[in-house]
Amino acid sequence: MRRFLRDNGLSVTLFALFLISLVGQALTGWRAQVEELRLHELPAIGFTDYLASGHFISAVFENWESEFLQMAAYVLLTVFLFQKGSSESKKPDEANPEEEAPERHSGNPDAPWPVHRGGLLLKLYSHSLSIALVTLFLASFWLHLAGSTRRMNEEALQHRQPPQTMVDTLGDPEFWYESFQNWQSEFLSIGVLLVLGIYLRERGSPESKPVAAPHAATGH
Repeated sequence: MRRFLRDNGLSVTLFALFLISLVGQALTGWRAQVEELRLHELPAIGFTDYLASGHFISAVFENWESEFLQMAAYVLLTVFLFQKGSSESKKPDEANPEEEAPERHSGNPDAPWPVHRGGLLLKLYSHSLSIALVTLFLASFWLHLAGSTRRMNEEALQHRQPPQTMVDTLGDPEFWYESFQNWQSEFLSIGVLLVLGIYLRERGSPESKPVAAPHAATGH
């Protein structure tokens, strides 16, 4: 177990922080929703009912959507675009190992099994990261849409207004406001990290260039 934690400490810690944050969001969101219902003189809902409410579902997947969009866009943009001086960018003036044909390593016993199989499977595996991230973005976008529709219908029921469909939600400025307010912050944060990484360092982190590396040094 100790060796497992050493070898996987980064992912274990990140997923633990994710779960702690998700539970914190659920508990505080529930308390806020109960208070909102009380102010409108409506009956409170239980915690498990809150987890299935539009208020919680919409808020969770609104954020997941923007995160997966950011990662998918960044992975795809770094295939074609460069940033001189960034450790996250390919080198613009020389060959990069990321572009090497995987078929050259079909005889390597340690290579992933799609490399040995070749063909269509290898083509799909060659783009599997972006495929997975785009799929997660689309799934999160759909769940954000479904959650927002449920939340709006819950509010409509409280005010005795007619329900709306997911198509109606797609035409609601509030839904797109929720999306764009997260999208802009995600693109800003990754852009800031990219540019700051050209001039600033964090010794010991593989996300940073070596402290003594020139500002113009690109890639690892």
